[in-house]
Amino acid sequence: MNEKLISRRSFVKKTTQGSTLLAFGGILPQFSAKSYGRILGSNDRFNVSVMGLKSRGSRLAKNFASQKNCDVIHVCDVDSRTITKSISELNEIQEIKTKGYGDVRKSLESKDLDILVIAAPDHWHAPASVMAMQAGKHVYVEKPCSHNPNEGEILVKAANYYGKVIQMGNQRRSWPNVVKGITAIKNGAIGRVYFGRGWYSNNRPSIGIGKKVDPPKWLDWELWQGPAPRREFKDNLIHYNWHWHWHWGTGEALNNGTHMIDLLRWGMDVDYPIRVSSNGGRYRYDDDWETPDTQTINLDFKDGLSMSWESRSCNGKYSEGSSVGVVIYGEKGSLLIPGGNSYKIFDLNNKVIEEEKYDKKIDSRDRVNPSEYLDALHIRNMFDAITHNKKLNSDIDSGHKSTLLVQLGNIAYRVGRTLDIDYNNGHIINDEGAMKFWSRNYEKGWEMKI
Repeated sequence: MNEKLISRRSFVKKTTQGSTLLAFGGILPQFSAKSYGRILGSNDRFNVSVMGLKSRGSRLAKNFASQKNCDVIHVCDVDSRTITKSISELNEIQEIKTKGYGDVRKSLESKDLDILVIAAPDHWHAPASVMAMQAGKHVYVEKPCSHNPNEGEILVKAANYYGKVIQMGNQRRSWPNVVKGITAIKNGAIGRVYFGRGWYSNNRPSIGIGKKVDPPKWLDWELWQGPAPRREFKDNLIHYNWHWHWHWGTGEALNNGTHMIDLLRWGMDVDYPIRVSSNGGRYRYDDDWETPDTQTINLDFKDGLSMSWESRSCNGKYSEGSSVGVVIYGEKGSLLIPGGNSYKIFDLNNKVIEEEKYDKKIDSRDRVNPSEYLDALHIRNMFDAITHNKKLNSDIDSGHKSTLLVQLGNIAYRVGRTLDIDYNNGHIINDEGAMKFWSRNYEKGWEMKI
């Protein structure tokens, strides 16, 4: 997609095609793109703050600002350069002037703020979500919702305690054709389901061996670390390679696996497993990358259901013609959902018996903005939950369960053995070594509390 921001006129037109947003109507010719957002739904406007502006966060800010009844009043980042850039971009599509903050806590002090959007590194997701709810704000948090299982459980409790809406950003739950495909198998299109397989592939380069140096002047390294215990800055960490360090990130499993495991869990109608195992390693390069670049996670559930997820971060060979996707297998056939808003149902002879296509290209390897128009549906669903008490497509209870499955896979990988799991709550059974990874230590004063 062209980096130049599309106009609100173009955004609304493209988003409404084939979606529930059609009901919002077209733009009246006598109004400018900026003023259009003030015409409809002016009594139900949302004031939003976006935390984390590099890559994905900048596009989320534009997407929220492009909604007809939403203003992005604040942007927050520890990189001063991204604040200036984001404010400039947002001023092109909304009348209100956006304020920038280096510290998200300053933004949360505002009584005008309704929603915090969190696209900061993984170790910030759960702590920032709780901080926002404590300040009386609703939350849109990118996947994964937590850095470790304990944080996920705290989030579920906090949402109930504070009574706030919290939507996790596994956006495929709102993509119309994906919903249709999942509904088809729940209605028996492939008979009884018993196995699911997901995958992700890419050609990520080496991150090299970093040097300990002073943080750059544009970065507040102290605040970037936030809840995580302090470490020295290295020159190959910021802004993306933190994903591959256990201290801050969660590896490819939660970076991309969360999406696919969520589709499998949704389609197979399961919650917690009874056994989890994982194999893999850092095979491609000898560098600072700690998490596996090649990994399989296997999950067994009661009643004879299993699923697996495979990642190849450094070998981009497609599976089923796509870099990312899932297949769910049943007694009468199988369902394929590749990376986009489409699906195919096959019979046992590999004949396609049902198919839904989507004519817009979706690049699942685009870490910034793979599916802007479809993601707007996920945003609108959150708005409807707040104003009309509609059901969230990805509430935090569901989001935590899907996140937990891949977290358990990472724990099994790190301890090098199969984990027995209580299928009632997802807890690890009789394994003190594995339970060391159930939670984390926090920098003093940053502990998560409800």
